[in-house]
Amino acid sequence: MQSSSQLFPVALISAEIRGDLSEDVYRLKPGNSPDASVELALTRLGRFGREGERGVPVVLLPGSFSNRRFWYSPKGVGLGPYLARAGFDVWIAEMRGHGLSPRNRNYSRNRVSDYVRFDLPAIADFIHEQNPQVAHWLGHSLGGITLAGALGGRYLDEARVASVSLFGSQISRIYWPLKLPPVEWGGRLLLGRFSVLSGSRLRRGPEDEPIGLALESLRWHGLFGRFGDAERDWWAGLREVRVPLLAVAAAGDRQDPAWACRKLLEQCGSEVREFLCLGREHGFSSDFDHVQMLVSKVAQTEVWPLVEHWLGHRSLRGTGVQSVVLERRADIPTEPSSG
Repeated sequence: MQSSSQLFPVALISAEIRGDLSEDVYRLKPGNSPDASVELALTRLGRFGREGERGVPVVLLPGSFSNRRFWYSPKGVGLGPYLARAGFDVWIAEMRGHGLSPRNRNYSRNRVSDYVRFDLPAIADFIHEQNPQVAHWLGHSLGGITLAGALGGRYLDEARVASVSLFGSQISRIYWPLKLPPVEWGGRLLLGRFSVLSGSRLRRGPEDEPIGLALESLRWHGLFGRFGDAERDWWAGLREVRVPLLAVAAAGDRQDPAWACRKLLEQCGSEVREFLCLGREHGFSSDFDHVQMLVSKVAQTEVWPLVEHWLGHRSLRGTGVQSVVLERRADIPTEPSSG
């Protein structure tokens, strides 16, 4: 079968009509990581009968224990179809071993570092090859953390990024027991007995997560931990980020609280930084939680139109919501450094 890409082997594994939408599913085999067995599923949603009209690309990344169905239900409902019907070229990525992406040989050792260093750059390159317009990126929870890591680690080419939206994403919540080395070591020993964390058993979602992600999180939150990999400090690198950023938190989110989501945004050096909290105090009909912020009937009417407006204007001004526009960081130079 002929590859759909000049970059690396890509197979179009399905092409379906879903009502008024077209659905193309690609499987990428980039071969850019130490585990050569990695394959990545990428779903493109377009308007049926208008496949040749490519709008601005929007790339959606689901969170932990999740897959493409977070954005796109079998009945054609979700933020993905909503944006496709609005004229955007929608791409839904599934990281290695999730959803339609088969489990790679070293699945249990997968880490966010692998998503950041290898998977996102390959996905970005293929989407740019298919549609060279500058793309918007949107991530929920772990998907947003992955985007933040890719930006802070300079693994995503900012020249190809129109904006980044982070929903319920943070890295600053402190788990004090993990600051005690014996607790962290004990946690590593306990988790090391498993190969995966079951989303169904933990009632967190339909997907499993490799134990490598949990061990990596322990390192981030340990006594001398940092948000990064062995080569780069992603947290420090966020100071150099220049792309427009939107951070959205939910007032009822107990997992990723609003103050921590805002702290991630404040760490970034972008000139355009906007923060929105979904709750009654800020003019919304209810205090959204971690999932309802994007997947609920009320999100369809109160949140999705705001996302569409942000993608079109890189601002929430004029929408009537009480968002916070952050001033530029005082410690960031006006022009990017030559380094």
